[in-house]
Amino acid sequence: MLNLFLLQALNGVQFGIMLFLVAAGLTLIFGIMDLINLSHGVLYMVGAYFAATFVALTGSFVLGLLLALPAALLLGIVLELLVFRRLYERDHLDQVLATFGLILILNESVKVIWGAAPLSVPVPEALTGSVQLFGNVRYPLYRLVIIAAGLATAAGLYVLVNFTRVGMLLRAGASNAPMVSALGVDIRRLFTVVFGLGAMLAGLAGALVAPILSVEPGMGDSVLILTFVVIVIGGVGSVRGAFIAAILVGVVDTVGRTFGPILLRTMLDPSAASQTGRALAPMLIYILMAAVLLFRPMGLFPVRGAVR
Repeated sequence: MLNLFLLQALNGVQFGIMLFLVAAGLTLIFGIMDLINLSHGVLYMVGAYFAATFVALTGSFVLGLLLALPAALLLGIVLELLVFRRLYERDHLDQVLATFGLILILNESVKVIWGAAPLSVPVPEALTGSVQLFGNVRYPLYRLVIIAAGLATAAGLYVLVNFTRVGMLLRAGASNAPMVSALGVDIRRLFTVVFGLGAMLAGLAGALVAPILSVEPGMGDSVLILTFVVIVIGGVGSVRGAFIAAILVGVVDTVGRTFGPILLRTMLDPSAASQTGRALAPMLIYILMAAVLLFRPMGLFPVRGAVR
């Protein structure tokens, strides 16, 4: 039982890392530009398709990943210039409607370009197999690489936001964009950089999970819902909050789906416990969100006028 718990906890951390990569970009976009982007999950999906395409063309997962990231960045910049730049001064309802329409357009575009059938990306040969962690517990090597890549990205993002000139401009732009613009900073260019960075992070998440999930149209929709849960729990605009909340959501969701029915068997008969457990498991993260908001309405790490 302990081994099962540890394995599921690691799966939850890996899932949380993926959620963080998507949520980090979205919380930057919302925290700095005050833009609600419902189409952010589509960028995660497109990142997976870019990875599948470039891996097939080059025959190398590393090269495919290195090509998928700038492709996702370029797509984000193009979307910002053509669509999102026109939404900054609009109210949130207009942003929601416009970005929901963009979801439909991009999902259909993916079907036109790649087809509706799921694609698969092979796990890199060097990263196949598993690693013995302790005792009889073994864990897939590739999933450990995802965790390590996510942690490295989180550390890099923390340094970027808190210790670089670009990060200083990001924090100043989130606090008072008109003043930053009056001081000679091209705020529009700053917004483009932020949006491109967010798109690349979402694309990175999609590319990393492509070998362990089916790459298919609409795969970003469910991820988007969980991403908003992460942002609400962590605090809008807080990168640190997004990281902690993503790990928390990932572990609660993964462990809860496995152990919920097991715990219910102590109170119910096996059939009822299994059925009730399957019904309650998807609700756990929303119960967690409600509990956090009850005691901390602004999230675990509320941000007042700046990005952290």
